[in-house]
Amino acid sequence: MRISLDRLTKRFGASVAVDGLSLEIGAGELVSLVGGSGCGKTTTLRVIAGFERPDAGEVRFDGRVVNDVPPRRRSVGVVFQSYALFPTMTVAENIAFGPRVARWPAPKVRARVAEMVALTHLHGLEERYANQLSGGQQQRVALARALAKSPEILLLDEPLSALDAKIRLRLRGEIRKIQQDLGITTVYVTHDQEEALSIADRIAVMRKGRIEQVGRPEEIYARPRTDFVADFIGVSNLLACRVVSARDGVVEWEGERLRIALNGGQDGERVLLSLRPEKLAVVAERAPDDGRNRLHGVLEVVTFLGPFVRVELTVHGRPLWADVPHATGAILERKKPVTLAFAPDACVVIAATGSEAD
Repeated sequence: MRISLDRLTKRFGASVAVDGLSLEIGAGELVSLVGGSGCGKTTTLRVIAGFERPDAGEVRFDGRVVNDVPPRRRSVGVVFQSYALFPTMTVAENIAFGPRVARWPAPKVRARVAEMVALTHLHGLEERYANQLSGGQQQRVALARALAKSPEILLLDEPLSALDAKIRLRLRGEIRKIQQDLGITTVYVTHDQEEALSIADRIAVMRKGRIEQVGRPEEIYARPRTDFVADFIGVSNLLACRVVSARDGVVEWEGERLRIALNGGQDGERVLLSLRPEKLAVVAERAPDDGRNRLHGVLEVVTFLGPFVRVELTVHGRPLWADVPHATGAILERKKPVTLAFAPDACVVIAATGSEAD
C-alpha cells in the first residue's frame, strides 16, 4: 500500500509539531523518519496511524484520503517503544488479541499465532507472560502482535531504543528481513542515525516539523544537502570557505588555499563544505606532493572505535576529525604536529551562503 502525506500540519496549542510536511512512501518500502527529539517524527507516525488528526493537509492510502478513518479501520499495525504488552496475557494470547477482536474463527487464530511465533522466533515461549521475557523477546511479541492481523502498513516508533546494543543490532536485522519477506509498507521512527542507515530503503531527515532531505541511505550520507543533515547523519567536518577561483575549483579556508570539485559557483561566493573523517588521511609532513590538499594541525585526542581509530586535531584553532588505521593511530602522540591530506573530490559542497558583498 502506498502512503502519501500531503502538506501535513499538526499543532499542539501554539506549538507546531509538523509543519507542511509532504512525503511519498511506495508500496513495500521501508522509510525511516530520523531526527532529534521534538522534530515531529513520532507525531507524523501518529497521524499516519490515525491517533492524531492533522490540522491541515491529507493522509492518503493508495490515493484514498483517510483523515477521518479511525485507527481500527486503517489496516495499520503499530509497534511502540514501550512494547505495550498485556501483562495478564501470555505470549500466544497477546499475539491472538487482534484477530480475536476481529472475530476470526478459532482455528484461523491458532494458525496465525503459530505463523507469527515462527516468523519472530518465539518457539517455546507461547505460555510465558511479559514479565517472564527479556526486552528483546518482548519486542518480538509486540512485532508479532502488530503483524497478526495482516496489516497493509507497519508503523514502528523507536522500537529498539530500550534495548542494549547487541540486541538492537540483531533485532533490527530481523525486522528488516521480516519486512522484506512480507513486502509490507513500513514507516520506522528512530533518533539513531546508524539504525536508520542500516535498515531503510530511504531516509527522511526531519527538523522542526519539516523534512530537510529524503533519499537513499548512501545518498543522505555521501551527498547531504544542508549543514544539519551533514552534521546529524554521521560525523562531518564542516568548513566555511570563500571561493577564490570558481573556474579552477580553489577555495580559501582559514587562510589555506584548497582545491575542490566545485562544479560551478562564482568568485567571492561563500560556500560550506562537508568533509567526512574517513576521507582524511594522516601523511608524513615532508611527503611528496600527490595532488591532495594538506592541512597541518596538532593532535588532541585519539579514540579507539574498533575497526578504526578516530583522531581529533586542532587546525587553525578549529577541531577536525579523521578516521585512520590502527597502525597510524598507534604512532601518533598527543600535542604533536600532524599533517592531514584529502583529495579535491573528497569534499561535498552543501550550501552557498552568499558573497563577500552581502
